[in-house]
Amino acid sequence: MGGETKERILETALELFAQSGYLGTSMSDIAARLGITKAALYKHYAGKQEILDRIVQRMNELDAARAAAYEMPGAAPEGFAQAYLNTPLDRIRAYSTAQFDHWTREPFSANFRKMLTLEQYRDARLAQLYQENLASGPVKYMAAIFRPLTDSDETAMQLALDFYGPMYLLYSVYDGAADQSAVAPMLEAHIDRFIAKLEGEYRKKDE
Repeated sequence: MGGETKERILETALELFAQSGYLGTSMSDIAARLGITKAALYKHYAGKQEILDRIVQRMNELDAARAAAYEMPGAAPEGFAQAYLNTPLDRIRAYSTAQFDHWTREPFSANFRKMLTLEQYRDARLAQLYQENLASGPVKYMAAIFRPLTDSDETAMQLALDFYGPMYLLYSVYDGAADQSAVAPMLEAHIDRFIAKLEGEYRKKDE
């Protein structure tokens, strides 16, 4: 029962963080939304910082579980670029779509993204989390994947930007779309075009 209450607190707190920002939400606000006293809330968490730490931990757990479910490495070791290209197209599409769904359709992850977007200019730690999860982190990860296929770090980075940039933009498109289901075909078309182009160029270099 205690575990269920702690999870409900996390989800409720994150909903409020996504609406009003982490800095704009108090423990009193969280307790009021939950319909409990602030004293009862403090029995489960010492404060907002502990709640935030647990939210970040949960996000890391979700990331690891998703990579494992789609048999995608969580890092970019030597030879990973070749393995990435040899992964069936359907799996790459499915994993990339799952990543997009993770940040848009899954309430916990979507609220985490919205919280970071709100707070990236107001709190140094949240700005760092924003970069790691939604901006420079994904770009650096993709650049490391593409580096063995290119002749320079600059080209690898450009490939990473070409791949991730439209996906990043589509998060905002999804948030503002009257018909959010129309965004998925845009994402799939982008992924298919990019992979076809990359594989074509890679085969030319390999011939």
